[in-house]
Amino acid sequence: MAEQLRDKVTVGVAWSVAEKIGSMLMQMVVSIVVARLLMPEDFGVLAILTFFTALMAVVVDSGFSQTLIRKTEPTESDYKSVFLFNVVTSLVLYAVMTALSPAIAAYYNLPVISKIAPVLFLLLPVNALTVIQNTIFARQFRFATLSRINFASATIAGVTAITMAWCGFGVWSLVAQRLAQVTVKAVLLWWRGDWRCKGRFDFSALRAMSGFSFRLMGTDIISYLYNNIAQLFIGKMHSATTLGYYNQAQKLKELPVTSVVQSFQSVTYPALANVKGDKQKFADSYLRVLAITAAVIAPVMVGMVAVADDMFMLMLGQRWMPTVPYFKILSLAGLFYPISMIAYNVLKVAGDGGVILRLEIIKKAIMTIILVLAIPHSVTAIAWGMVVMAVVELMLNALYSLRFAELKAFDLVCTLLPIALLTTAMYFAVRVVGYYTADFGLFARFMLQIAVGVATYLLGALIFRMKFLKDILQSVKRII
Repeated sequence: MAEQLRDKVTVGVAWSVAEKIGSMLMQMVVSIVVARLLMPEDFGVLAILTFFTALMAVVVDSGFSQTLIRKTEPTESDYKSVFLFNVVTSLVLYAVMTALSPAIAAYYNLPVISKIAPVLFLLLPVNALTVIQNTIFARQFRFATLSRINFASATIAGVTAITMAWCGFGVWSLVAQRLAQVTVKAVLLWWRGDWRCKGRFDFSALRAMSGFSFRLMGTDIISYLYNNIAQLFIGKMHSATTLGYYNQAQKLKELPVTSVVQSFQSVTYPALANVKGDKQKFADSYLRVLAITAAVIAPVMVGMVAVADDMFMLMLGQRWMPTVPYFKILSLAGLFYPISMIAYNVLKVAGDGGVILRLEIIKKAIMTIILVLAIPHSVTAIAWGMVVMAVVELMLNALYSLRFAELKAFDLVCTLLPIALLTTAMYFAVRVVGYYTADFGLFARFMLQIAVGVATYLLGALIFRMKFLKDILQSVKRII
Protein backbone atom coordinates (compact mmCIF):
# COMPACT_ATOMS: atom_id res chain seq x y z
CA MET A 1 0.00 0.00 0.00
CA ALA A 2 2.74 2.45 1.00
CA GLU A 3 4.75 1.49 -2.08
CA GLN A 4 1.75 2.09 -4.34
CA LEU A 5 1.14 5.50 -2.78
CA ARG A 6 4.78 6.47 -3.22
CA ASP A 7 4.66 5.44 -6.87
CA LYS A 8 1.48 7.44 -7.40
CA VAL A 9 3.02 10.49 -5.76
CA THR A 10 6.25 10.18 -7.73
CA VAL A 11 4.47 9.78 -11.05
CA GLY A 12 2.00 12.50 -10.12
CA VAL A 13 4.75 14.95 -9.28
CA ALA A 14 6.63 14.03 -12.45
CA TRP A 15 3.61 14.63 -14.67
CA SER A 16 2.64 17.77 -12.81
CA VAL A 17 6.14 19.21 -13.01
CA ALA A 18 6.43 18.30 -16.70
CA GLU A 19 3.15 20.06 -17.45
CA LYS A 20 4.11 23.09 -15.39
CA ILE A 21 7.50 23.37 -17.05
CA GLY A 22 5.89 23.06 -20.47
CA SER A 23 3.18 25.56 -19.55
CA MET A 24 5.74 27.90 -18.02
CA LEU A 25 7.90 27.90 -21.15
CA MET A 26 4.87 28.33 -23.37
CA GLN A 27 3.44 31.11 -21.20
CA MET A 28 6.83 32.80 -21.16
CA VAL A 29 6.88 32.83 -24.94
CA VAL A 30 3.32 34.16 -25.01
CA SER A 31 4.14 36.82 -22.40
CA ILE A 32 7.18 37.97 -24.36
CA VAL A 33 5.29 38.22 -27.65
CA VAL A 34 2.26 39.92 -26.12
CA ALA A 35 4.43 42.32 -24.10
CA ARG A 36 6.17 43.41 -27.28
CA LEU A 37 2.80 44.06 -28.94
CA LEU A 38 1.01 45.81 -26.07
CA MET A 39 1.76 48.78 -23.84
CA PRO A 40 2.68 48.61 -20.11
CA GLU A 41 -0.55 50.50 -19.35
CA ASP A 42 -2.61 47.58 -20.73
CA PHE A 43 -1.03 45.24 -18.21
CA GLY A 44 -1.60 47.75 -15.43
CA VAL A 45 -5.33 48.02 -16.18
CA LEU A 46 -5.74 44.25 -16.22
CA ALA A 47 -3.72 43.89 -13.00
CA ILE A 48 -6.29 45.98 -11.13
CA LEU A 49 -9.19 43.81 -12.25
CA THR A 50 -7.26 40.56 -11.83
CA PHE A 51 -6.87 41.42 -8.15
CA PHE A 52 -10.64 41.33 -7.70
CA THR A 53 -11.29 38.25 -9.85
CA ALA A 54 -8.67 36.16 -8.08
CA LEU A 55 -9.92 37.27 -4.66
CA MET A 56 -13.51 36.39 -5.54
CA ALA A 57 -12.36 33.00 -6.86
CA VAL A 58 -11.11 32.20 -3.35
CA VAL A 59 -14.54 33.06 -1.97
CA VAL A 60 -16.26 30.90 -4.59
CA ASP A 61 -14.24 27.85 -3.55
CA SER A 62 -14.54 28.73 0.16
CA GLY A 63 -11.99 26.07 1.10
CA PHE A 64 -14.36 23.20 0.25
CA SER A 65 -12.11 21.68 -2.44
CA GLN A 66 -9.28 21.17 0.04
CA THR A 67 -11.70 19.79 2.59
CA LEU A 68 -12.95 17.24 0.05
CA ILE A 69 -9.39 16.16 -0.72
CA ARG A 70 -8.71 15.78 2.98
CA LYS A 71 -11.94 13.86 3.64
CA THR A 72 -11.57 10.07 3.72
CA GLU A 73 -14.61 9.11 1.62
CA PRO A 74 -16.64 12.02 0.22
CA THR A 75 -20.16 11.09 -0.87
CA GLU A 76 -22.01 12.06 -4.04
CA SER A 77 -24.07 14.43 -1.93
CA ASP A 78 -20.85 16.08 -0.70
CA TYR A 79 -19.70 16.69 -4.25
CA LYS A 80 -23.07 17.93 -5.50
CA SER A 81 -23.61 20.19 -2.51
CA VAL A 82 -20.21 21.85 -2.90
CA PHE A 83 -20.65 22.13 -6.67
CA LEU A 84 -24.01 23.91 -6.40
CA PHE A 85 -22.63 26.14 -3.66
CA ASN A 86 -19.72 27.12 -5.93
CA VAL A 87 -21.95 27.89 -8.91
CA VAL A 88 -24.54 29.93 -6.98
CA THR A 89 -21.86 31.86 -5.10
CA SER A 90 -20.04 32.65 -8.35
CA LEU A 91 -23.21 34.02 -9.98
CA VAL A 92 -23.97 36.23 -6.99
CA LEU A 93 -20.41 37.57 -6.89
CA TYR A 94 -20.45 38.16 -10.65
CA ALA A 95 -23.53 40.35 -10.29
CA VAL A 96 -22.08 42.24 -7.32
CA MET A 97 -18.67 42.88 -8.93
CA THR A 98 -20.23 43.93 -12.24
CA ALA A 99 -22.39 46.42 -10.39
CA LEU A 100 -19.32 47.79 -8.61
CA SER A 101 -17.19 48.11 -11.76
CA PRO A 102 -18.13 51.79 -12.45
CA ALA A 103 -17.01 52.69 -8.92
CA ILE A 104 -13.71 50.85 -9.44
CA ALA A 105 -13.21 52.69 -12.73
CA ALA A 106 -13.90 56.03 -11.07
CA TYR A 107 -11.54 55.29 -8.15
CA TYR A 108 -8.62 54.62 -10.49
CA ASN A 109 -9.72 57.21 -13.07
CA LEU A 110 -9.61 54.54 -15.76
CA PRO A 111 -12.95 54.51 -17.65
CA VAL A 112 -11.93 51.43 -19.65
CA ILE A 113 -12.32 49.33 -16.50
CA SER A 114 -16.12 49.69 -16.59
CA LYS A 115 -16.12 48.18 -20.09
CA ILE A 116 -13.72 45.34 -19.38
CA ALA A 117 -14.98 44.28 -15.95
CA PRO A 118 -18.34 42.69 -16.94
CA VAL A 119 -16.52 40.50 -19.45
CA LEU A 120 -13.52 39.58 -17.30
CA PHE A 121 -15.69 38.78 -14.27
CA LEU A 122 -17.24 35.93 -16.29
CA LEU A 123 -14.18 34.06 -15.06
CA LEU A 124 -16.01 33.53 -11.77
CA PRO A 125 -18.95 31.36 -12.95
CA VAL A 126 -16.86 29.56 -15.58
CA ASN A 127 -14.14 28.71 -13.05
CA ALA A 128 -16.80 27.47 -10.61
CA LEU A 129 -17.58 24.69 -13.09
CA THR A 130 -14.02 23.34 -12.74
CA VAL A 131 -13.60 23.14 -8.96
CA ILE A 132 -15.19 19.76 -8.25
CA GLN A 133 -13.83 18.10 -11.37
CA ASN A 134 -10.33 19.31 -10.53
CA THR A 135 -10.72 18.07 -6.96
CA ILE A 136 -11.78 14.59 -8.06
CA PHE A 137 -8.90 14.35 -10.54
CA ALA A 138 -6.51 15.20 -7.67
CA ARG A 139 -8.08 12.63 -5.34
CA GLN A 140 -7.75 9.97 -8.03
CA PHE A 141 -4.11 10.94 -8.74
CA ARG A 142 -5.05 11.48 -12.42
CA PHE A 143 -2.34 14.06 -12.80
CA ALA A 144 -1.25 12.94 -16.26
CA THR A 145 -4.69 13.76 -17.68
CA LEU A 146 -4.94 16.92 -15.60
CA SER A 147 -1.55 18.05 -16.85
CA ARG A 148 -2.54 17.57 -20.49
CA ILE A 149 -5.75 19.53 -19.91
CA ASN A 150 -3.90 22.42 -18.26
CA PHE A 151 -1.32 22.54 -21.02
CA ALA A 152 -3.93 22.42 -23.80
CA SER A 153 -5.99 25.21 -22.25
CA ALA A 154 -2.92 27.40 -21.69
CA THR A 155 -1.77 26.84 -25.27
CA ILE A 156 -5.12 27.74 -26.82
CA ALA A 157 -5.35 30.81 -24.58
CA GLY A 158 -1.84 31.88 -25.57
CA VAL A 159 -2.56 31.60 -29.28
CA THR A 160 -5.74 33.62 -28.74
CA ALA A 161 -3.86 36.39 -26.93
CA ILE A 162 -1.10 36.66 -29.54
CA THR A 163 -3.57 36.69 -32.43
CA MET A 164 -5.71 39.42 -30.88
CA ALA A 165 -2.71 41.51 -29.82
CA TRP A 166 -1.31 41.27 -33.34
CA CYS A 167 -4.65 42.47 -34.72
CA GLY A 168 -4.61 45.52 -32.44
CA PHE A 169 -7.17 44.61 -29.75
CA GLY A 170 -4.97 45.96 -26.96
CA VAL A 171 -6.00 45.08 -23.40
CA TRP A 172 -8.86 42.92 -24.73
CA SER A 173 -6.20 40.44 -25.84
CA LEU A 174 -5.32 39.83 -22.19
CA VAL A 175 -9.00 39.52 -21.23
CA ALA A 176 -9.60 36.96 -23.98
CA GLN A 177 -6.53 34.98 -22.90
CA ARG A 178 -7.85 34.47 -19.39
CA LEU A 179 -11.38 33.65 -20.46
CA ALA A 180 -10.20 31.21 -23.12
CA GLN A 181 -7.93 29.37 -20.69
CA VAL A 182 -10.62 28.84 -18.05
CA THR A 183 -13.33 27.98 -20.58
CA VAL A 184 -11.24 25.40 -22.43
CA LYS A 185 -10.16 23.87 -19.14
CA ALA A 186 -13.78 23.57 -17.99
CA VAL A 187 -14.84 21.88 -21.23
CA LEU A 188 -11.96 19.40 -21.15
CA LEU A 189 -12.42 18.55 -17.48
CA TRP A 190 -16.08 17.70 -17.98
CA TRP A 191 -15.28 15.77 -21.16
CA ARG A 192 -12.56 13.64 -19.55
CA GLY A 193 -14.03 13.50 -16.06
CA ASP A 194 -16.25 10.73 -14.73
CA TRP A 195 -18.22 12.76 -12.21
CA ARG A 196 -21.62 14.19 -13.01
CA CYS A 197 -23.85 16.29 -10.81
CA LYS A 198 -25.97 13.58 -9.21
CA GLY A 199 -27.18 12.66 -5.79
CA ARG A 200 -29.01 15.17 -3.64
CA PHE A 201 -28.15 18.58 -2.30
CA ASP A 202 -27.45 18.24 1.40
CA PHE A 203 -27.11 21.43 3.36
CA SER A 204 -25.99 19.46 6.41
CA ALA A 205 -23.00 18.15 4.40
CA LEU A 206 -21.92 21.73 3.69
CA ARG A 207 -22.43 22.68 7.31
CA ALA A 208 -20.32 19.71 8.47
CA MET A 209 -17.45 20.76 6.20
CA SER A 210 -17.85 24.50 6.66
CA GLY A 211 -15.95 24.80 9.95
CA PHE A 212 -12.63 23.71 8.48
CA SER A 213 -13.39 25.04 4.99
CA PHE A 214 -14.30 28.58 6.01
CA ARG A 215 -11.24 28.85 8.24
CA LEU A 216 -9.10 27.82 5.28
CA MET A 217 -10.92 30.34 3.12
CA GLY A 218 -10.24 33.02 5.71
CA THR A 219 -6.54 32.26 5.73
CA ASP A 220 -6.40 32.10 1.93
CA ILE A 221 -8.15 35.47 1.63
CA ILE A 222 -5.81 37.06 4.13
CA SER A 223 -2.77 35.58 2.38
CA TYR A 224 -3.95 36.73 -1.02
CA LEU A 225 -4.67 40.26 0.20
CA TYR A 226 -1.25 40.64 1.74
CA ASN A 227 0.54 39.18 -1.26
CA ASN A 228 -1.29 41.35 -3.80
CA ILE A 229 -2.76 44.41 -2.14
CA ALA A 230 0.33 46.47 -2.94
CA GLN A 231 -0.76 46.51 -6.58
CA LEU A 232 -3.95 48.33 -5.64
CA PHE A 233 -1.96 51.10 -3.98
CA ILE A 234 0.50 51.29 -6.86
CA GLY A 235 -2.40 51.64 -9.30
CA LYS A 236 -3.87 54.48 -7.23
CA MET A 237 -0.72 56.32 -6.10
CA HIS A 238 1.18 55.94 -9.37
CA SER A 239 0.25 55.55 -13.03
CA ALA A 240 -1.18 52.50 -14.76
CA THR A 241 2.12 52.37 -16.66
CA THR A 242 4.13 52.05 -13.43
CA LEU A 243 1.73 49.36 -12.27
CA GLY A 244 2.26 47.67 -15.62
CA TYR A 245 6.02 47.55 -14.99
CA TYR A 246 5.53 46.19 -11.48
CA ASN A 247 2.89 43.71 -12.63
CA GLN A 248 5.10 42.43 -15.43
CA ALA A 249 7.91 41.87 -12.93
CA GLN A 250 5.48 40.06 -10.62
CA LYS A 251 4.06 38.03 -13.49
CA LEU A 252 7.41 36.88 -14.88
CA LYS A 253 8.60 36.07 -11.36
CA GLU A 254 5.49 34.04 -10.71
CA LEU A 255 5.82 31.85 -13.82
CA PRO A 256 8.40 29.51 -12.24
CA VAL A 257 7.10 30.08 -8.70
CA THR A 258 3.51 29.21 -9.53
CA SER A 259 4.63 26.27 -11.62
CA VAL A 260 6.59 24.76 -8.75
CA VAL A 261 3.97 25.52 -6.09
CA GLN A 262 1.06 24.12 -8.10
CA SER A 263 3.05 21.09 -9.22
CA PHE A 264 4.03 20.03 -5.75
CA GLN A 265 1.01 21.30 -3.84
CA SER A 266 -1.56 19.60 -6.05
CA VAL A 267 0.20 16.26 -5.51
CA THR A 268 1.74 16.50 -2.04
CA TYR A 269 -1.36 17.75 -0.23
CA PRO A 270 -3.41 14.60 -0.93
CA ALA A 271 -0.28 12.46 -0.49
CA LEU A 272 0.56 13.92 2.93
CA ALA A 273 -3.09 13.51 3.91
CA ASN A 274 -2.77 9.78 3.14
CA VAL A 275 0.25 9.24 5.42
CA LYS A 276 -0.59 11.64 8.25
CA GLY A 277 -1.29 8.68 10.55
CA ASP A 278 2.30 7.42 10.22
CA LYS A 279 4.51 9.96 11.98
CA GLN A 280 7.81 8.72 10.55
CA LYS A 281 6.54 8.53 6.96
CA PHE A 282 4.93 11.94 7.36
CA ALA A 283 8.17 13.53 8.57
CA ASP A 284 10.28 11.83 5.91
CA SER A 285 7.84 12.85 3.16
CA TYR A 286 7.89 16.44 4.38
CA LEU A 287 11.68 16.69 4.26
CA ARG A 288 11.87 14.94 0.89
CA VAL A 289 9.34 17.26 -0.75
CA LEU A 290 10.99 20.26 0.89
CA ALA A 291 14.39 19.30 -0.54
CA ILE A 292 13.07 18.72 -4.07
CA THR A 293 11.09 21.98 -4.00
CA ALA A 294 14.08 24.02 -2.84
CA ALA A 295 16.39 22.28 -5.30
CA VAL A 296 14.12 23.22 -8.21
CA ILE A 297 13.11 26.78 -7.26
CA ALA A 298 16.40 28.10 -5.81
CA PRO A 299 18.60 27.89 -8.94
CA VAL A 300 15.79 29.17 -11.15
CA MET A 301 15.00 32.28 -9.09
CA VAL A 302 18.59 33.13 -8.19
CA GLY A 303 19.69 32.43 -11.76
CA MET A 304 17.08 34.84 -13.13
CA VAL A 305 18.34 37.55 -10.77
CA ALA A 306 21.87 37.00 -12.07
CA VAL A 307 20.89 37.39 -15.75
CA ALA A 308 17.91 39.76 -15.39
CA ASP A 309 19.37 42.71 -17.32
CA ASP A 310 20.35 40.65 -20.34
CA MET A 311 17.15 38.59 -20.17
CA PHE A 312 14.83 41.62 -20.28
CA MET A 313 16.80 43.41 -22.98
CA LEU A 314 16.89 40.29 -25.13
CA MET A 315 13.30 39.17 -24.64
CA LEU A 316 11.28 42.34 -24.06
CA GLY A 317 13.43 45.17 -25.35
CA GLN A 318 14.33 48.61 -24.06
CA ARG A 319 10.69 49.61 -23.41
CA TRP A 320 10.45 47.17 -20.50
CA MET A 321 13.84 47.83 -18.83
CA PRO A 322 12.24 49.87 -15.97
CA THR A 323 10.81 46.51 -14.87
CA VAL A 324 14.24 44.98 -14.12
CA PRO A 325 14.84 46.48 -10.63
CA TYR A 326 11.40 45.32 -9.46
CA PHE A 327 11.94 41.89 -11.00
CA LYS A 328 15.25 41.32 -9.21
CA ILE A 329 13.78 42.19 -5.82
CA LEU A 330 10.53 40.26 -6.28
CA SER A 331 12.47 37.19 -7.44
CA LEU A 332 14.01 37.02 -3.98
CA ALA A 333 10.51 36.90 -2.51
CA GLY A 334 9.63 34.18 -5.01
CA LEU A 335 12.57 32.13 -3.77
CA PHE A 336 11.00 31.71 -0.32
CA TYR A 337 7.32 31.30 -1.24
CA PRO A 338 7.28 27.68 -2.58
CA ILE A 339 9.24 26.45 0.43
CA SER A 340 6.84 28.28 2.72
CA MET A 341 3.84 26.68 1.00
CA ILE A 342 5.18 23.17 1.58
CA ALA A 343 5.31 23.95 5.29
CA TYR A 344 1.81 25.41 5.03
CA ASN A 345 0.59 22.16 3.47
CA VAL A 346 1.88 20.29 6.51
CA LEU A 347 -0.16 22.60 8.73
CA LYS A 348 -3.31 22.07 6.66
CA VAL A 349 -2.93 18.29 6.78
CA ALA A 350 -1.74 17.75 10.36
CA GLY A 351 -3.09 20.82 12.12
CA ASP A 352 -6.56 22.24 12.50
CA GLY A 353 -8.25 25.29 11.09
CA GLY A 354 -8.03 27.17 14.38
CA VAL A 355 -4.24 26.83 14.58
CA ILE A 356 -3.87 27.91 10.96
CA LEU A 357 -6.11 30.94 11.49
CA ARG A 358 -4.20 32.04 14.60
CA LEU A 359 -0.92 31.69 12.74
CA GLU A 360 -2.26 33.78 9.88
CA ILE A 361 -3.34 36.51 12.30
CA ILE A 362 0.18 36.63 13.76
CA LYS A 363 1.79 36.74 10.31
CA LYS A 364 -0.54 39.38 9.01
CA ALA A 365 -0.13 41.59 12.07
CA ILE A 366 3.61 41.65 11.33
CA MET A 367 3.03 42.09 7.60
CA THR A 368 0.65 45.00 8.21
CA ILE A 369 3.46 46.90 9.87
CA ILE A 370 5.74 46.15 6.91
CA LEU A 371 3.16 47.34 4.37
CA VAL A 372 2.34 50.52 6.33
CA LEU A 373 6.03 51.38 6.39
CA ALA A 374 6.70 50.52 2.73
CA ILE A 375 3.69 51.75 0.74
CA PRO A 376 4.08 55.54 1.35
CA HIS A 377 7.68 55.56 0.09
CA SER A 378 8.12 54.07 -3.38
CA VAL A 379 7.42 51.06 -5.59
CA THR A 380 10.94 49.82 -4.81
CA ALA A 381 10.19 49.99 -1.08
CA ILE A 382 7.00 48.01 -1.68
CA ALA A 383 8.99 45.34 -3.54
CA TRP A 384 11.47 45.04 -0.67
CA GLY A 385 8.54 44.86 1.72
CA MET A 386 7.29 41.82 -0.20
CA VAL A 387 10.69 40.15 0.36
CA VAL A 388 10.56 40.78 4.10
CA MET A 389 7.00 39.47 4.21
CA ALA A 390 8.03 36.30 2.37
CA VAL A 391 10.84 35.67 4.86
CA VAL A 392 8.53 36.22 7.83
CA GLU A 393 5.94 33.86 6.38
CA LEU A 394 8.53 31.17 5.71
CA MET A 395 9.97 31.35 9.21
CA LEU A 396 6.61 31.16 10.96
CA ASN A 397 5.18 28.42 8.69
CA ALA A 398 8.35 26.37 9.16
CA LEU A 399 8.40 26.76 12.93
CA TYR A 400 4.77 25.69 13.30
CA SER A 401 5.11 22.82 10.81
CA LEU A 402 8.04 21.37 12.75
CA ARG A 403 5.80 20.77 15.72
CA PHE A 404 3.18 18.86 13.75
CA ALA A 405 5.77 16.87 11.78
CA GLU A 406 7.74 16.15 14.99
CA LEU A 407 10.95 17.50 13.50
CA LYS A 408 13.64 19.88 14.75
CA ALA A 409 14.92 23.08 13.19
CA PHE A 410 18.22 21.29 12.67
CA ASP A 411 16.47 18.85 10.30
CA LEU A 412 15.32 21.71 8.10
CA VAL A 413 18.74 23.38 8.17
CA CYS A 414 20.46 20.15 7.15
CA THR A 415 17.96 19.74 4.31
CA LEU A 416 18.15 23.28 2.92
CA LEU A 417 21.70 24.47 3.67
CA PRO A 418 23.51 22.35 1.01
CA ILE A 419 21.07 23.62 -1.64
CA ALA A 420 21.58 27.23 -0.49
CA LEU A 421 25.36 26.92 -0.69
CA LEU A 422 25.23 25.29 -4.12
CA THR A 423 22.88 27.99 -5.41
CA THR A 424 25.17 30.73 -4.08
CA ALA A 425 28.13 29.17 -5.89
CA MET A 426 26.08 29.05 -9.08
CA TYR A 427 25.14 32.75 -8.75
CA PHE A 428 28.74 33.91 -8.43
CA ALA A 429 29.83 31.68 -11.32
CA VAL A 430 27.18 33.30 -13.55
CA ARG A 431 28.12 36.81 -12.46
CA VAL A 432 31.83 36.20 -13.10
CA VAL A 433 31.06 34.91 -16.60
CA GLY A 434 28.84 37.93 -17.26
CA TYR A 435 31.62 40.31 -16.15
CA TYR A 436 34.31 38.75 -18.35
CA THR A 437 32.04 38.46 -21.39
CA ALA A 438 30.79 42.07 -21.32
CA ASP A 439 32.10 42.61 -24.85
CA PHE A 440 30.25 39.60 -26.26
CA GLY A 441 27.01 39.90 -28.18
CA LEU A 442 23.85 40.05 -26.03
CA PHE A 443 22.52 36.65 -27.05
CA ALA A 444 25.91 34.90 -26.82
CA ARG A 445 26.58 36.34 -23.35
CA PHE A 446 23.11 35.39 -22.11
CA MET A 447 23.32 31.80 -23.34
CA LEU A 448 26.84 31.37 -21.97
CA GLN A 449 25.71 32.53 -18.54
CA ILE A 450 22.80 30.08 -18.61
CA ALA A 451 25.09 27.21 -19.63
CA VAL A 452 27.63 27.98 -16.91
CA GLY A 453 24.89 28.30 -14.28
CA VAL A 454 23.28 24.95 -15.18
CA ALA A 455 26.67 23.19 -15.38
CA THR A 456 27.82 24.60 -12.04
CA TYR A 457 24.64 23.55 -10.25
CA LEU A 458 24.44 20.04 -11.70
CA LEU A 459 28.14 19.30 -11.30
CA GLY A 460 28.03 20.50 -7.70
CA ALA A 461 25.03 18.27 -6.99
CA LEU A 462 26.82 15.29 -8.54
CA ILE A 463 30.13 15.91 -6.77
CA PHE A 464 28.54 16.21 -3.35
CA ARG A 465 26.02 13.42 -4.12
CA MET A 466 22.99 15.42 -3.13
CA LYS A 467 19.98 13.17 -2.69
CA PHE A 468 17.51 15.53 -4.33
CA LEU A 469 19.18 15.03 -7.71
CA LYS A 470 18.49 11.29 -7.55
CA ASP A 471 14.83 11.90 -6.66
CA ILE A 472 14.40 14.35 -9.55
CA LEU A 473 16.08 12.01 -12.03
CA GLN A 474 13.88 9.12 -10.91
CA SER A 475 10.79 11.24 -11.47
CA VAL A 476 11.99 12.20 -14.96
CA LYS A 477 12.62 8.53 -15.81
CA ARG A 478 9.12 7.62 -14.67
CA ILE A 479 7.44 10.20 -16.87
CA ILE A 480 9.58 9.24 -19.87
